[in-house]
Amino acid sequence: MKETRHLLPRLALSPGRAEQGARCLPEEVAVALSFNGTTQAVMLASPSDLEDFATGFALTEGFARPEDIESLTPVETPRGIDLQIWLRPEAEARLAARRRRMAGPVGCGLCGIDSLEEALRPPPPVEGGLRLAAGDCLAAVAGLTDHQPLHDATRAVHAAGFWMPGQGLVTVREDVGRHNALDKLAGALLRQGVAADRGAVVLTSRVSIDMVQKCTRLGAPILIAVSAPTAHAVRMADEAGLTLVGLARGERCEVFTHPHRITPDEAAHVA
Repeated sequence: MKETRHLLPRLALSPGRAEQGARCLPEEVAVALSFNGTTQAVMLASPSDLEDFATGFALTEGFARPEDIESLTPVETPRGIDLQIWLRPEAEARLAARRRRMAGPVGCGLCGIDSLEEALRPPPPVEGGLRLAAGDCLAAVAGLTDHQPLHDATRAVHAAGFWMPGQGLVTVREDVGRHNALDKLAGALLRQGVAADRGAVVLTSRVSIDMVQKCTRLGAPILIAVSAPTAHAVRMADEAGLTLVGLARGERCEVFTHPHRITPDEAAHVA
């Protein structure tokens, strides 16, 4: 498999000083997701955890679960990596009905969707009785810093993690694209048999509507992010019953939807 990082030369400039050296940078490759012989999407992604990526993408895009996947083979090509996935007939029919054509650059999760209705499709309802303290939300975000080796080396990738009460962060995935990191996390949880309604998704990125859609497809009742959500993401999370926590940094976080799942505590200093 391709390397996830490379050491490249650079010139560091500061007042009165120029320093030759090198910087570790993350690799970014074209990854084609081909289902039953047809390319469904081409994403620019980090070349790691690709089976998780394909499995999570199929779930969060709404057409296949792990049991629908008959085989999954990463094939390296001179131009990138072709993830060749074969689905059962019923899942292939759902995929055809989605009418989704996508070429996804980093940071864009809606490129190529051919209708406004598809881009803004209602998320599935989220259920589950999970309750967290505000301090749990802050601990989940703080814990991500200890589980990001690629970010530590490059300072240029996103992370998505899954936090469970009494266990902390049980799974973390990294990628140059925030959507890809979330898809990889979803795939990892599915393949590990972890029930998403037992914990919270934690993101290093902002929360847009497609991140809410992916999280609700996974079935997690709480989404925690270090940055703020968009207004439409808040409306969509509210509609789906998803508890959306943003701006979780230091000793403070903000709960935008369904606050009944989050209990204030001293660690959060909530006024």
